[in-house]
Amino acid sequence: MATLVCFHAHPDDEALSTGGLMAKASAAGHRVVLVTATRGEQGEPVEGVLHDGEALWERRVLETAESCRILGADEPIFLGYEDSGMIDTPENDNPACFWQADDDEAAERFAAILREVDADVVTVYDDHGLYGHPDHIKVHTVGHAGAKLAGVEHVFEATVNRDEAKAAFAEMAEFMPEGEDQPDPDEFGDFGVPESGLAYDVDISAHLDQKRAAMRAHASQISEQSFFLHLPDPVFAKMFGTENFALPYAPVGDGPTLVDLLPGLD
Repeated sequence: MATLVCFHAHPDDEALSTGGLMAKASAAGHRVVLVTATRGEQGEPVEGVLHDGEALWERRVLETAESCRILGADEPIFLGYEDSGMIDTPENDNPACFWQADDDEAAERFAAILREVDADVVTVYDDHGLYGHPDHIKVHTVGHAGAKLAGVEHVFEATVNRDEAKAAFAEMAEFMPEGEDQPDPDEFGDFGVPESGLAYDVDISAHLDQKRAAMRAHASQISEQSFFLHLPDPVFAKMFGTENFALPYAPVGDGPTLVDLLPGLD
């Protein structure tokens, strides 16, 4: 069996982007390891979730451990940097944040983990971090560099089919909870990659309950009234039943697929 390492920026990213892959790989008998660059210190907590005196990052560490349990992954590993916040905010200047980290030093931290777990397959993000978040972009850069240092050849970029996402959000706006901002499909110009840039899709429909439960585990960020948890089951399945990946080092459709590298995934 192989070892899959999913590298993410913040707690809850794993549930949203690769939760289905993680659950499916674990069910097929593979070892699944989550590495998270930060503890999500800059997230906006759902009102009333935190206990008096409880730091957000403390709650998010616990939520990530529960998400990993649900998805069949090992205990999460944190790379040790602080959340950088959204692009062009003062938090970007924090010397302890991931965005300010030295690329070589961060890559070696990640490579050390890959060596320790004997990684076979790594997932990162596409080159603009799905939607331009600085920590996501850094995961792309550091993830590729760390994999190269550790000698891990097979790196897939978790992304979103931009064309399908635009259509899905336009169709599903009617299911948004009252009072929550509706997504504007016209704002998806730089979200994910166009369908022509995808290399591999993973059908995770058999693991949608786990994916949704992993989202629900991140209660400090994803409330029961959120868009993600508010969708009726058939609509949720339509929107989240497939996870998309790009292969940066080979032409689209060329090279080994995740099924080749993680037997039993099909």
